[in-house]
Amino acid sequence: MNRRQIRLGFIMSAVCVLITLMLPLPLAGTPVAALMARPLTFLLTGVIVLVFAFAAGFRGLPAIVIGLVGAGITADMTLTLLRDPLIAGDAASGFWVVVIGVWLASWISVVALAGLRPRSSIFRKAIDLAIPLLFGAAVFYLWEVVVRGAGVPPVLLPSPSAAATKFMASLPILGADFVQTFIRGVLIGYAIGCGAGLLVAILAHRFEFLGRGLLPLGNFFSALPLVGVAPIMVMWFGFDWPSKAAVVALVTFFPMLVNALAGLQAAGDIERDLMRSYGASYAQTLIKLYLPAALPFIFNALKINATLALIGAIVAEFFGTPTQGIGFRISTEAGRMALDMVWAEIALAAIAGMAFYGLVALAERVTTFWHPSMRT
Repeated sequence: MNRRQIRLGFIMSAVCVLITLMLPLPLAGTPVAALMARPLTFLLTGVIVLVFAFAAGFRGLPAIVIGLVGAGITADMTLTLLRDPLIAGDAASGFWVVVIGVWLASWISVVALAGLRPRSSIFRKAIDLAIPLLFGAAVFYLWEVVVRGAGVPPVLLPSPSAAATKFMASLPILGADFVQTFIRGVLIGYAIGCGAGLLVAILAHRFEFLGRGLLPLGNFFSALPLVGVAPIMVMWFGFDWPSKAAVVALVTFFPMLVNALAGLQAAGDIERDLMRSYGASYAQTLIKLYLPAALPFIFNALKINATLALIGAIVAEFFGTPTQGIGFRISTEAGRMALDMVWAEIALAAIAGMAFYGLVALAERVTTFWHPSMRT
């Protein structure tokens, strides 16, 4: 995006705010010019127009920062307007034009930020972190104003603020569900499934006939539907966490087996000939050549399994569990139409999954820093 387009975007954002002065804010009540009846908001509108005008007059990072400040002030103004019972659930065209101005300024700023090419590595990392944060904040803002401004019923879609309030008010329940699902079901099943997959991959690499016999069976079992396997595991291992750990072990075993076996076969002929010339045993070659060469493949499987494990445990809880667990809570609260609690549980699962994946990715960077794929 060039400077002319960025300037035009900020000017359009200022125009959207100015147009609001001539349009109604609530569908009912004062028909037109409702913003002029609010002195402080009217004054704030003038400030916002000036900020966007300044952003249009600058270039590069200063324009982006000023544009983001203008978008933030405008977003805060719209959220304040939603506290008015006449506007909340009954917002008119004036309100939505301001929201369009916030979206336009945010979009222009994030696109311009993504186009920056700073020389400093610290600055580049800061931009890489800021872009997803700003993008996520814009998405949650639009979700909030659309739900509250249009009056979407909470049983269909609660606002992010309602879900966050429920999340904070339900921390003891969420903590117990986290321990039941993640600590007991996911982590134990993940360790069993990944460990068994790696061990069998080493055996299949050592004995060729085992690899030829296991891989077709692995493809067959990995294609089994989870909703069909989960109730069987519940019948075999009971309603508590062992049945969920068994499902997780099953869904994580074959991705690890296939990836680890491919990684063990990735060692080059020259390296293998070198180990033979030293008279190394299979165990020595495994530790010093095969396993280091397979580490990127193994970590790929660990990252894939980090998300599969959580999904498997939650789905398994739909088929029988004690009165705790993320899947159990989602199914029961959805039946009671308590969608804010359902979203709080979804947020808990997303945070846990993201943190788990991040830890595995961090461990990969620490242990495979020498690999060419990590140098780019």
